Amino acid sequence: MATYVIITPAHNEEAFIEQTIRSMIQQTVRPLKWVIVNDASTDRTGEIVGKYTRDHAFIKLVARDRAAGRDFGKKVYAFNRGLEELRNLSYDFIGNLDADITFEPQYFENILGEFEADPKLGLSGGIVYTKFSREFVTYDKTLDSVGGKVQIFRRKCFEEIGGYLPLKFGGIDAAAEIVARMKGWVVRKSLANRALEHRRTGFAHGRPLKTKLRDGQKFYSLGYEPLFYLFRCIYRLRDYPFVVGSGVAMIGYLWSMIRREPIVLPVEVVQYLRNEHRIKLKRTLGFG
Repeated sequence: MATYVIITPAHNEEAFIEQTIRSMIQQTVRPLKWVIVNDASTDRTGEIVGKYTRDHAFIKLVARDRAAGRDFGKKVYAFNRGLEELRNLSYDFIGNLDADITFEPQYFENILGEFEADPKLGLSGGIVYTKFSREFVTYDKTLDSVGGKVQIFRRKCFEEIGGYLPLKFGGIDAAAEIVARMKGWVVRKSLANRALEHRRTGFAHGRPLKTKLRDGQKFYSLGYEPLFYLFRCIYRLRDYPFVVGSGVAMIGYLWSMIRREPIVLPVEVVQYLRNEHRIKLKRTLGFG
């Protein structure tokens, strides 16, 4: 079977990372190398990972110093630090995995099987179920989109898109999959393979409305077509915080538009993305 490597940027993940490590150890097909980047953690993240590196040679822990705080760009820099550790390895696939994800033992074996069945598949990953109250739920079943916390690339695809971009408002995963599709690669979520996220994305500090506001700014900065984003907000009215969250996200988008904030992706990428949006809108509205 093809070989794969995984990189996990980890900043203060002591509450969850041990569960992720145990899930990886139980995989029927383990990665050639799993680089965990201790990204200036001030908790026991490094200590917990170090405990497992002694008995599992495929796990490598590296440390990275940087200024305190969470930042989208910093996550990319941490990922790239992990990438440096892989430069002399030969592998077929490369994945980005968050430090609060768990999955079934056949998860990676199944994903690799899907890659092998479709040579044009450039980016895949499981469907993410996020912990809400006592249950794991998901509202994102969009087939041609893969959550950044579980993205796995064919190596050639990853190199063609130039890896991840450190973007101010985030959306590094969205930017990667947009460029991948533009370059002719298939992007497909594996709906049959669940990945469980144990912390709600963006709500680590208890500020869901601020997170939604930044979502609007993020999608504007990526060049999302206005009408498409409006329909997206309507579709996600059920996401927490219910109804209000979608409204705040739309405000964030419109605020960036009024202020004429810069679009961070190249013109040709934005044109491709907006054409995708128009096609999807026509299908949704029954015109295509």
